[in-house]
Amino acid sequence: MPQARIERIALTTRPALLTRIGRALTEAMARRRDRQSLARLDQHLLRDIGLAQEDAATEAAKRFWQA
Repeated sequence: MPQARIERIALTTRPALLTRIGRALTEAMARRRDRQSLARLDQHLLRDIGLAQEDAATEAAKRFWQA
């Protein structure tokens, strides 16, 4: 494979990789924020959204990278 072709492939795949990494970080941070908010809800609000307190605690205890 010619050198110019190799360089072109490397340059075109790098932005896609950075985009995927950025998207994954954004999603992980959103999960973290959502779980923190869930942990702050009281019993009444949890009942309104149909969650038991134990289920909310289990979800809130997950790490940000866990889906």
